Amino acid sequence: MRWSLALLCASLLAVAVPSLAQQSEPPASGLAWSSLSGQQQQLLGKFQGQWDQLPPQRQQALAHGADRWLSMSPEQRDSARERFQTWQRLPPDQRSLIRQRWQHFQSLPPDEQREVRQNYRFFSRLPPQQRAQLRDRWLRATPMQRQQMLQMQRARAHGRGR
Repeated sequence: MRWSLALLCASLLAVAVPSLAQQSEPPASGLAWSSLSGQQQQLLGKFQGQWDQLPPQRQQALAHGADRWLSMSPEQRDSARERFQTWQRLPPDQRSLIRQRWQHFQSLPPDEQREVRQNYRFFSRLPPQQRAQLRDRWLRATPMQRQQMLQMQRARAHGRGR
């Protein structure tokens, strides 16, 4: 279960990071419902009656999310639905842990965030058997051994010229 949690976290991270990096500061005032496109209004229809009461940041996030959804292919939408359903099935304590890890990731300097993303991409491209072996090795390692593994990975990444 821990591995599926880590994989879900990494998936959410991979999907969310590019969109968050593109977002600018939310506007000080809210968005008018009428300023949304017809497609956005249709997608966000359940919020219409309460739109003016939503905080400006929430309005902006919903509008941005609607834009992203509308720009997705049907396959991407199916994948997003699956991830969201997986998220909803997680117990609240696991969702809380993922949120904490996400906040920690966001607090990292850009170079470290880039390193995390590169490591995730590297790991996700490995064959399933090799991922399982690395996961087992990591879980059996002491904190000191884990630190050494991370240092070796960083040294290898620097040697490749990142």
